[in-house]
Amino acid sequence: LILIFFLIPIIVEFKKNTIITSKEIENNSKTNFEKVLDKKNLKKFESTDEGLGTEYFEDIEYFEDIHDDAPDDSVRFSAQEIEKLFRETDYNLINVRKTKLVQPFPIAHLPEEMKIIQGTKKKKNLFIKIILPLILEENNKVKLDRKKLFAILNKSNNSAAEKRWLNQKFKQYGVLNKDLLTLKIRMDIVPVSLAIAQAAKETGWGKSRFALEGNALFGQWTWSGEGIKPAGADADTTHKVMKFKVLKTSVKAYLRNLNTHSSYKRFRLVRAVLRDNGKNLDSMLLVNYLDKYAATGEQYIIILKKIIKQNNLKDFDDVQLMPSSIQLKSLI
Repeated sequence: LILIFFLIPIIVEFKKNTIITSKEIENNSKTNFEKVLDKKNLKKFESTDEGLGTEYFEDIEYFEDIHDDAPDDSVRFSAQEIEKLFRETDYNLINVRKTKLVQPFPIAHLPEEMKIIQGTKKKKNLFIKIILPLILEENNKVKLDRKKLFAILNKSNNSAAEKRWLNQKFKQYGVLNKDLLTLKIRMDIVPVSLAIAQAAKETGWGKSRFALEGNALFGQWTWSGEGIKPAGADADTTHKVMKFKVLKTSVKAYLRNLNTHSSYKRFRLVRAVLRDNGKNLDSMLLVNYLDKYAATGEQYIIILKKIIKQNNLKDFDDVQLMPSSIQLKSLI
């Protein structure tokens, strides 16, 4: 029954041209790479992408589309059931590292046993196997949008449908002045290794109350939306940790956060510079610009780098999600 519920038809004759790649349309940027990445010199580029302030995120309507595709009747499976599914489909991290492919497993919730699983390696592997396809899926959505954006930018005239799509994306990415360059900078993926490391740090590899009760993988706060109040918080504390119907909506909100909030504009600008210079999106470089994600600042960066290195998470940066529909295949 688990197999029937989870498995999406596997494409036997799997070709490389059916996988969504991260190849970008080249441009003629002559930016001096090392100079631009210097933190001092980044200041003069910051006006390009001001980002949304904290006060904007106090309005939960900003995430109005986050829950659009989240089911209300999702089932929480046990760790034993999930592991059985993974064994029967030969899904393990050794194969993923070797083949660079992973099937789309739409697991909605972490199993309750995450907080009692014995063995650090076992817990980490299960956590990664659950969230890896979800991160890849959300990154793929961004890749497809980015591909469409470049196609629109390369046209001299745009249709009414394309203009409506742009307006929708301006709203989705909080580009209040409808600036296309800002939209291009914000509409991009987050390296898989970085996303896994942050989820691991924020949830204690999946055992936190916020992750198990609210599907919150990244510890995002809310002041007006539905959430979970941290234990031991002061009585006058108004913020809560945002909760989600399923895990993948947490991933979607995380990408939205990094791609729009003013605290991460340097992260986005460095990412854009890497793109313009034909470089890979290096999590060990980009993580340096997430010091504002946590109150611990630089110490937070050190911890994330340690998680990435010790668990060889960069092995997953070039992993591809196997397409599960004709629509997905036809987009590339």
